Amino acid sequence: MQFIYTDLGIRQGGDVVEVKLSAVANVRLMDSLNLENYKNGSKHIYTGGVVRQSPVRLTIPSLGHWHVAIDTTGLQGAGRISASVKVLAE
Repeated sequence: MQFIYTDLGIRQGGDVVEVKLSAVANVRLMDSLNLENYKNGSKHIYTGGVVRQSPVRLTIPSLGHWHVAIDTTGLQGAGRISASVKVLAE
């Protein structure tokens, strides 16, 4: 599986992450355990989903180590995408 990955490091709950996309994509905001499950193709819990309009802003749910994964799995006609991820509030 190919995906774009950003390690956000330790973040507070309530911090806002902005993701800008060049095309429709799946955006997943996950903690470290769920990232490992995602990479292994196992069940995982995340904030986000299919993003059709960019940018999207996601709120970090709680204090912890957070990651963003972006892919086009399951999206018809999906090609190459580019993305930028930044934390707006710290």
